[in-house]
Amino acid sequence: MADHYEVLGVARDATTDEIKKAYRRLARQLHPDVNPGADASERFKSVTHAYDVLSDAKQRQQYDRGGQGGGGFDNGQFGNFGDIFETFFGGGGGGSRGPRSRRERGQDALLRVELDLDEVIFGTHRDIEVDTAVVCATCSGTCCQPGTAPVTCDICHGTGNIQRAVRSLLGNVMTSSPCGSCRGYGTIIATPCVTCQGQGRVRARRTVPVDIPAGVDTGLRLQMPGSGEAGPAGGPNGDLYLEMKVRHHDVFSRDGDDLLCTLEIPMTSAILGTTTSVSALDGDIDVELRAGVQSGEILTIKDRGVTKLRGTGRGDLRIGVQVVTPTKLDHKDRELIEAFAARHKVPAPSLSHFQQGLFAKLRDRFLG
Repeated sequence: MADHYEVLGVARDATTDEIKKAYRRLARQLHPDVNPGADASERFKSVTHAYDVLSDAKQRQQYDRGGQGGGGFDNGQFGNFGDIFETFFGGGGGGSRGPRSRRERGQDALLRVELDLDEVIFGTHRDIEVDTAVVCATCSGTCCQPGTAPVTCDICHGTGNIQRAVRSLLGNVMTSSPCGSCRGYGTIIATPCVTCQGQGRVRARRTVPVDIPAGVDTGLRLQMPGSGEAGPAGGPNGDLYLEMKVRHHDVFSRDGDDLLCTLEIPMTSAILGTTTSVSALDGDIDVELRAGVQSGEILTIKDRGVTKLRGTGRGDLRIGVQVVTPTKLDHKDRELIEAFAARHKVPAPSLSHFQQGLFAKLRDRFLG
């Protein structure tokens, strides 16, 4: 079998346009209606088959790897004549595709929804106000004034297409193009609806109820099928996409399904230990601090984080401890601290591994 690239006279790295131009040139020379010779007929078959293979990306890739590509051709066929006519004239091979429908799918819509962190824990309900296209209440999407209906186009007689005979090297060829009178619809709206101007839809505000699941995070998009814009002429609605944005919280931050926060305690509570109640996003929590707790320690409260978006259960609440050292001491307080230091013989300060402050220490323990 001859090499397809040699048959078309193109290089192996030829572009799709170069292959198409080469095929046009050879097809004009070798088509049986133009060149009735037996040799020309065989060459036309080879040219057509080579073009069928090389113009298809998958078949061309297979052929370049050493495969046949295209599976051969029947000696009783000259290929797809409709493709040849379309290549030459930009239209079909004379067949009418029928009128196109005025009904089209509406566009999708994208809205941003801002949530507080406490709404994310268990999910929430929102009524979203959407400025969108809705079906015209006057004509119910028919585009016609009530009591009227579309009439058949008297130019194309309802086909939506105009057929013309075009003279070419192959003889007279019938081409089809959309009717300019009805724009390919096959019908004309003689009395369009005055409310929607014959569009079948109008702009309006409507309320969309949304149940936002627990566990969503910033950037997540929820798809609501059929809640987007109504299509022209009563066509189906597009989809509505809601992009989540969780607002910053002054106390709590988030790491996946876990909640993070810092608990500041006085030096005396760190030394003696204590039990305290803190206000979480979903109620109060009793936190027990052992005697001698250090800054940077992490207390984990199970199942008090964010409800998992996929799966069951909740994340944890992780509390970083920060011991607050007093900065202002009266005379008596200072004497007590000095007596404590003298009694316990506090070791002198010494160098240790570098830490960029408490927050870096907490971050490393939170996230690592």
